[in-house]
Amino acid sequence: MCGEAFARVALIILVLITFNLPAHAGANFDLTSAPGGITLTQVGNNYISSFGTLNALGIGTPASGVTIIPLSNGALYLTTYNLFVHGGLPAGHTGTVTAYASTNFGHPLALILESCPSTSSCNASGQYSALSVNVGAQTSVIAAPGIPKSATVTAGLAIFVPDNNGASAFSGTDSATISFSMFDNADGSLIETLMLSLNNPTETLQSAVRLTLATATGGLTITPAADYSMNFGNVNGLGFGPGAGLTTSAATGGVVYSTPYLLQPAFSDRTSTTATIKTFVSTNFAHPVVLQLRDAAASAGPFNNIGTTAGTATQITTTAANRSTITRFLGLFVSNVNGATAFTGSDSATLTFVLTVP
Repeated sequence: MCGEAFARVALIILVLITFNLPAHAGANFDLTSAPGGITLTQVGNNYISSFGTLNALGIGTPASGVTIIPLSNGALYLTTYNLFVHGGLPAGHTGTVTAYASTNFGHPLALILESCPSTSSCNASGQYSALSVNVGAQTSVIAAPGIPKSATVTAGLAIFVPDNNGASAFSGTDSATISFSMFDNADGSLIETLMLSLNNPTETLQSAVRLTLATATGGLTITPAADYSMNFGNVNGLGFGPGAGLTTSAATGGVVYSTPYLLQPAFSDRTSTTATIKTFVSTNFAHPVVLQLRDAAASAGPFNNIGTTAGTATQITTTAANRSTITRFLGLFVSNVNGATAFTGSDSATLTFVLTVP
């Protein structure tokens, strides 16, 4: 993905399934699709499959059979699969299985293979660990004492997509191949090796950006919905009786009611490690002389009018870090004007926030 990425949020201010097992792929053990997992397609003695489209923020609907677990530093895309032992073992013997990335992803900082052993439920991030890329030190999938002939166990496979901005950022397609080897637990002899290629289709890694708003300690409640909303309640030009979460300060021609709130930018696989956040009043109050939205970096101000067009948007920061939390102060100026332009009643406005990441 080229060019800049944008994320917009608005803040409204209110005054049983059955699977058919394939024919045996390996002479001695098979990989098969687990209920609820990705489909493994047999090609000769080996297999192909895919996790589909991924991103480090876990945004969007995953491919069929894939579960997303968002993490504080990326997202884990996981699935389960079955291993079926049906030959190659003498009577009374059991088999163990190990695996490693025999062909790793071409962008190993952006896509990291992980494995979960058959002894675990493989449905939580803590049960997965990095899959070995070393044939001499493979990852255990079925540990000793192993399993006998005609036994099937379930294990887990995952791709961890970490936050990865700056020089090593990557978005595009990639693939990898995992080699599984079964051994006789009695003497350690190799019985068979099978391969699973994640290339059907190739994995697609997307860059992603997200901007969320949140309630700050001591501030007005921000309610998430299709857009966010915040209610200043009853206000007046003299600053009497501010509601909970609001403070007042004198201003020329009236008073400013203010509240802290939180901006939370997140982005991944962008060439920049910092982002710009701007805001503007995309829908102004019906009475803009009496009610005006203002912005400040500190509770004491100064509070400056927020631009009312995209071209005059107020810049909040040019150095927003990924997954940071920025405290800002939103002010509502209320005029104490009397006469023909005076107004009492309800009114509303909408702020649009724009996150830009090169």
